[in-house]
Amino acid sequence: MSPQNSALWLPKPGAPFQVGPAPYTPPAASEVVVRVRAVAVNPIDGLPGFLYRLALPWLTFPAVVGSDVAGEVVETGAGVTGLRPGDRVLGHAFGVDKSRNRAAESAFQHYVVLMRHMVSPIPDSLTFAQAAVLPLALSTAATGMFQQDHLGLAMPGAEPADHADTVVVWGGSTSVGSNAIQLARNAGYQVVATASPHNFDHVRTLGAAHAVDRNSPSAVEEILERIGGGPLAGILAIGSGSLTKTVPLAARAPGGKRIASAQPELFTRITRRRARRHGVRVSSIWGGTLKDNEVGPAIYTGFLPSALATGAYRAAPDATVVGHGLAHIPHALRELKNGVSAKKLVVTL
Repeated sequence: MSPQNSALWLPKPGAPFQVGPAPYTPPAASEVVVRVRAVAVNPIDGLPGFLYRLALPWLTFPAVVGSDVAGEVVETGAGVTGLRPGDRVLGHAFGVDKSRNRAAESAFQHYVVLMRHMVSPIPDSLTFAQAAVLPLALSTAATGMFQQDHLGLAMPGAEPADHADTVVVWGGSTSVGSNAIQLARNAGYQVVATASPHNFDHVRTLGAAHAVDRNSPSAVEEILERIGGGPLAGILAIGSGSLTKTVPLAARAPGGKRIASAQPELFTRITRRRARRHGVRVSSIWGGTLKDNEVGPAIYTGFLPSALATGAYRAAPDATVVGHGLAHIPHALRELKNGVSAKKLVVTL
């Protein structure tokens, strides 16, 4: 007998979410099924109807959405190695991605199908709620930093080579920024991060050598001073207004003049034209592309398991659990719209 599954369904763009039965889908080759114990919410999960059509025009309705998963493996498909039923894991669910586009692979349900190479075991010391904060933010940061079409930095590892280059993370206290700082440090780079002053300690504890007030009128000058004469490896631009500040920063800094933008593609495209005049290359990150190249497995199966186990990598930012059960996810999405700082909202299942 297959387990009984339930999901949080989105009947159509803009409609209210509805909890209802969902089929249990067994894993195909190189897939695993995970019993979901915690999910985190992201802005893309709760878009207004017209923005769903703009951001995810391919999505088939009724849909199940959600990307951030932590739970227990219940079944593995052919060819899966390194995981077995009962293992505690986190994973990036790709049900809303254009190349997958099926409800069975989205996070907001009790049993989800995940791609094996986008799943990482987690240590017993890490709760499911805290583990759930990682996947989408980790994937977005890793895509921007390590894919060759973005910053193309050296990959992280247990004993990375030290680089003289500096990575600037504009928006260091965000979920993506919290992961970008740690990835850069575990790859051997120095990090300068922007944040609000009350989050300076947060970005420093993650590995940033320097923290700069993102709202300071002299932020660009302060970052250039912190970089000094060393080369710039690249900039990750996260959050509203980040491109306005990072283009002149990249134009003036010694070294690499590349910006990987986590801003919506429309904003990035407009800035890209202006940036070219200053010799700056701006690329737009889609946090799902790493599943189709070497970066995804290098992070999720090569780097993350041991880094979490040894404490070299933290699940950050902190999780704030706002409810239990699928019916509480819409509440979490409403709270997310009100804004959060240096934390991520989680629902346990």
